Amino acid sequence: MMVFNGCQLLEKEIFFFITLFALGTGLPQGAPESVCDTMLPFHAGGGILPEKSVSPFVVESAVSVISQGQTLKVELSGVPAGLNLSGFMVQARNWNPPFAIVGQFSSIRDGLVKLLSCDDSINNSATHSNAGAKPQVIIEWRAPLDFVGQVVFNATVAETYNKFWTGVVSNPIQVVKRDLFVETAQLPTKRLPTSTMKYFTTEAHYTPSEYISSNIVISSRMDVIYTDCGARKICFGLPDGCIISKSCISITAVTVRGNIFEFELQSGKGTKAVYVAMGLSDDAKMGEDLVIECVPENGRVSLYSSYTSNSPYAAIRSNVLQNSARLINASFVDGVIYCKVQREPLITVQGRNFDLRNDIYHLLVASGTTLKNTGIGFHDIGRSPSGNRINLAVVQDLIGNKMVLVRLHGAFMISAWTGTASLGVIFARYFKHTWVGNQSCGKDQWFTWHQSLMITTWILTVFGFVSIWVELKQAVWHAHSILGLVTLILCFIQPIGAFFRPGPTDKSRPYFNWFHWLVGNLCHILAIVAIFFSVNLSKSELPEWTDWILVTFVVVHCLSHLIFSIAMAASDRQLNQRVNAFQMGEMSHHQEAMRNGIIAATELDAPYAGLRKGLLGVYVIVVSFFVLVLILLVLLAPIEQYWSST
Repeated sequence: MMVFNGCQLLEKEIFFFITLFALGTGLPQGAPESVCDTMLPFHAGGGILPEKSVSPFVVESAVSVISQGQTLKVELSGVPAGLNLSGFMVQARNWNPPFAIVGQFSSIRDGLVKLLSCDDSINNSATHSNAGAKPQVIIEWRAPLDFVGQVVFNATVAETYNKFWTGVVSNPIQVVKRDLFVETAQLPTKRLPTSTMKYFTTEAHYTPSEYISSNIVISSRMDVIYTDCGARKICFGLPDGCIISKSCISITAVTVRGNIFEFELQSGKGTKAVYVAMGLSDDAKMGEDLVIECVPENGRVSLYSSYTSNSPYAAIRSNVLQNSARLINASFVDGVIYCKVQREPLITVQGRNFDLRNDIYHLLVASGTTLKNTGIGFHDIGRSPSGNRINLAVVQDLIGNKMVLVRLHGAFMISAWTGTASLGVIFARYFKHTWVGNQSCGKDQWFTWHQSLMITTWILTVFGFVSIWVELKQAVWHAHSILGLVTLILCFIQPIGAFFRPGPTDKSRPYFNWFHWLVGNLCHILAIVAIFFSVNLSKSELPEWTDWILVTFVVVHCLSHLIFSIAMAASDRQLNQRVNAFQMGEMSHHQEAMRNGIIAATELDAPYAGLRKGLLGVYVIVVSFFVLVLILLVLLAPIEQYWSST
């Protein structure tokens, strides 16, 4: 056994030295056709891996739109000027699946380029013909006669034998029909090379990576980000289910090809977004996350890298290496922000490593309508974390985190203000003369029910406020939150006032009664209006027809008050007749008759007590139905995804 293992070891050593000797020249005649698919150099038998940093070499063309059969020049060069390359391999590929090699490179007379025929197509790839140092390489490429669409030049570039980069990609080139007149669109006049990026401080003037897109490329392809979702790339959008309908208000897509990590971001049409962002998070909550921001500025889409902090709670760009990501395509057309970004697979921020190849992360997607002096503002259009942490290289379908605290907030508030508060008001207003003589804990039945229901309302409101505060960790001001805060304040004022309630015979009791009535009704009305405003919030993910359920509830509630009021008026009239009847029956003893009549009348339930109790039973059933339906809508949101999956 040991002799066999020794022979194996000897064979491996011989093979290793032979491989080193054969490859020691660094493949001076260029890459072989055997690497057409991977474009990976087999340096040292595959033992030398590509560099992890962003490539200091770029692939550029003088134009961004050409016609079928037209020839353009492609330049490979280093940044800054003077950085030499020794070897390369370049192909033109369809920007859309199946990413096939397209077009044909022309023969070059400077002796620096050798043409390859991959996939049985003639001269569709190019490589170096010698391994000498070259400041730049210019290649001619001809567009196919039967192709319309976008192509990108994908290159592997080597600075030395053991130092090379893969996935060096150009900006997209649009190929149009020959009979279509196209005004040549120049590339950006200002495009900062990645090697000139620096660390920034909060006070520094940020100079992001910028790209000016051609509207011909993007305007007719607003749904390009949705292409191949779930097949070749991971897509995650807000709200859940929006990817199928291509209607996301914010979406991000991740594509991994070897050592290349590409992120696409897009805002929704009509959202009025001023930024779209995505982040990588360990815990599905904002804080200590690596973020990509795409922000339109002066007609250009700018790329920023940032890091979310807990104190202050914000996305901060300072001390984040800005050249860890590269903007390779972007547009801002009809209010829709789109960008495509390449990011390094390993980056260290604030002493923390983000390893995209080996670690798993939640995806965060967000967009908003405000910007700050040093970064993006709150994600008031929407924010959603993926439901689970994922390996970015494993294509899969994602759904959003159900945001349990947000759902609980909605359930608590609906239970409080459409349920217990509504019922508590009914008891206080219409049942003071019902269940007379049948007390609980020394208190009238109506008061016991009213007090218990309103205490429950207060508890549910506090729970609802705490749950949403824990979720957001900061104040967010819009109609719903402002009305909710006012409701919360009034909700605390009401029991404090009740605690200091003056006695029944106190001369200030009428003032208390009016104050208690006013605050209680105002609190109830504002809470219902706040629930209406919550329907349109992106976090709620409620269907628009939820408004009609709320309107129906309000109509039923108002009609119930009307019916109870009519019944109470009839009851009061008959009660007065009852008292007068006692008085008329004892005319000879008027004072005694008056006293006995009033006592007898008031010790009995007011007339129509049975009717009121029956109406109360119907009201409880109907209101419980509305509360149940609304809570289910909140907990199962977005409810449309359940229908679309059936």
